[in-house]
Amino acid sequence: MFWRFLPAAAAYFFLVSLLLASNTPASDIARYTFYVLWGVVLPGTLVFRALRRRPHTLIEDLAFGAVTGLVLELAAWAVLVRTGAQPFAVLWPLAVVIPFAAVPGLRRHWRPRGNTPYSPGWSWSVSGTVMLTGAYFHQTFLSLYPVLPDKEDSRLFGDMPYMLSLAANAKQNVPLTLPQVSGEPLHYHWFTFAHMAMTDMVGHVDLAVIESRLMVPALAALGMVITAVVAHRLIGRAWAGPVAALLVFAVNEFTAAYPNPVATWTFGAHSVRLMSWSSLSQAYSQPLLIALMGVVGDALRRSRRDGGTSQDGDSQDSPPLLGRGVYVLVAFFALASSAAKASTLPVAVAGLALCGFVLLITTRRIPWHVVGLGAILGGAQLFATAAIFNFESYGLEIIPFANVQNYWADPAQLRSPAFQAAVIVSTLVAFLLNHQLKLLGAIPLISKRRFRLEPVQWFLLGASVAGACAYLTIKSYNASYFTLAALNFGAVLSAWGFCETFERAALGMRGRVALACGALAYSAVLTYGIYRCSDRWSAYVARLAGDGQGSATTYSLLLPALVLAAALVLAALGGAALWWLGARVWPPLRGRGAIVLLTAALATGTPGLFHDVLQSRESLWSYSWVMPGSQVDAARWIRAHSEPSDVLSTNSHCWQLEGPLPAGERCDNTRSQWLSAYSERSVLIEGWAYAPRGIALSGGSVAYNGPFWDQELFRLNEDAVYRPTAAILGRLREQHHVRYVVVHRPSGSESPLLADLAKKVYDNGRMAVYELS
Repeated sequence: MFWRFLPAAAAYFFLVSLLLASNTPASDIARYTFYVLWGVVLPGTLVFRALRRRPHTLIEDLAFGAVTGLVLELAAWAVLVRTGAQPFAVLWPLAVVIPFAAVPGLRRHWRPRGNTPYSPGWSWSVSGTVMLTGAYFHQTFLSLYPVLPDKEDSRLFGDMPYMLSLAANAKQNVPLTLPQVSGEPLHYHWFTFAHMAMTDMVGHVDLAVIESRLMVPALAALGMVITAVVAHRLIGRAWAGPVAALLVFAVNEFTAAYPNPVATWTFGAHSVRLMSWSSLSQAYSQPLLIALMGVVGDALRRSRRDGGTSQDGDSQDSPPLLGRGVYVLVAFFALASSAAKASTLPVAVAGLALCGFVLLITTRRIPWHVVGLGAILGGAQLFATAAIFNFESYGLEIIPFANVQNYWADPAQLRSPAFQAAVIVSTLVAFLLNHQLKLLGAIPLISKRRFRLEPVQWFLLGASVAGACAYLTIKSYNASYFTLAALNFGAVLSAWGFCETFERAALGMRGRVALACGALAYSAVLTYGIYRCSDRWSAYVARLAGDGQGSATTYSLLLPALVLAAALVLAALGGAALWWLGARVWPPLRGRGAIVLLTAALATGTPGLFHDVLQSRESLWSYSWVMPGSQVDAARWIRAHSEPSDVLSTNSHCWQLEGPLPAGERCDNTRSQWLSAYSERSVLIEGWAYAPRGIALSGGSVAYNGPFWDQELFRLNEDAVYRPTAAILGRLREQHHVRYVVVHRPSGSESPLLADLAKKVYDNGRMAVYELS
């Protein structure tokens, strides 16, 4: 029994050691562990067991149970905050535990019988993937950034204060409001921050520790485990699980440049880096989406291509079907996914639509089970669109190729039509190379079956293609999140193709070891070569293409990757010819070249993971900005000396990046969010860059930097600092419930009259806080 739990224990204590080495308080780790077990895993596992028909494995119960617990947590959060019962949040799991202890028919779910253990190799493979990703997080973030900025030159990722402020707001409001503009509605995918709020309320862990240390490693670990069990359930091969987990979390984008030009992300968000602290909603939504993929896929397993019903499994290794409770699980995960990340559910809907269309054409009957699943997913999407997003478009527009056309722009019209066509095709090829390497395993799967795919495979394929199509159709950087959502489906489909190709190769033990060692060696050589030679390589390619002559500058960023990919393809063709010749001399090589080629192709995406680590050790992220510790100290003082309902007023509206805004210059970065974040209080007007009504005017930009929309209120706010009167301060207190005026002196020193009209309660030189009576 002990040996069965050793891989999980090893992964847990490895993550704990990384957190302790990153100055995470041991007491916070213990409280967070309690929260996960008591507030997420226990109630979720009991409910999942009641909904699934037959036991399969303990790991599957716990993985799906943890995701189910995240869904139940949202309902508990809404009730607790709406009723003002936050102090009793730690008791909410009793609403599940008591019925399962008291009702005889439910007691059996505490200790179900019939679980089949996974092999030690499977468990250690998944555990190793968790530890690999944990080490990556430690090197790229945990060891570099403090929990709280404590120095005047401390840095952190630019959006972290904003996300922290939303989590604080979620402790008090259902639905959330915009903390930087008190009372402003927040039509946004904010379920992530409700989860953070519950973590604080149940586990009593500081939100800053949750955000900067605990949440991401835990959710990434859950994502890897749920990927592994979902891949097993859909593919019918246990060992497909670790392969899919590696494809999701270890295969990065393909680029031949080092350092990676993070400031100009070639084709949108990076799949691995953006799973971390720079997009907490991406980290939170991923396990929910993968679980949704699993239960929708399980429901599709009920039908064969001829419209009939399958047995419990498609092979001896296939898990038993979940039963009718699968539709309840689909509803759970779809509703939670809908406002966890706005880009996730549409991808799943697109995949299901393709599956239904193919079944309709091939069987000439309406696939009612697909229609039912579509109704559930469509209803969840409608709920989010109407109730959460309020039909906001955030400036998104359907403009085909708007996100990539800058690479083939030719404003001076210097290129011939043939050359321009070649540039356009090359740009699209570069996009596929950069973001779609994980999907290469799907090619042998589709070609071998000649497009006669199972319903689950059509579902996965449709979702995989939909993400890339959305990015190429919708004008916005944020459209890249559709691609990231689709890659989860593509990774499972690719793992499916890899497994079938591997099985056809029928490698012995020596062949398997040789394949694994060869993949590691190839990845290491490619990683080292790009790291050491990419600067000279990029310069050579630029000279070769005539970059700088006016005609090639728009696509210059793509050239190194395109030329290196061409060189690798030529090398693969040469290797294939040699392999064919060798197979004629040595028969054991026959029929095994495909798996070698596919393994090498998938491994081509691994250098990005290690380059992220190397780059993080050599230079901080391009989007890490200075956050002076004196500002955080002032905000934390306010948190300790105010009520959650208190509102603040401040003259800080701009994130000045590396120092005060020069006199006379206009702020073009209205992302001041630090005060609402670290004080955990709403601010009358702080920064409005991410306000939904502002972004809707920005034409799909990631931020709005125009003037504040209510200039009368803005003048009142500014006058309180620079031109205060008793009447102005009285209006702030009586009409807008402002208790403290917080002066950010780098933005402008307060009027001397303010000290006569309000009580100064805090001053550290850089910051001053005045209390209104």
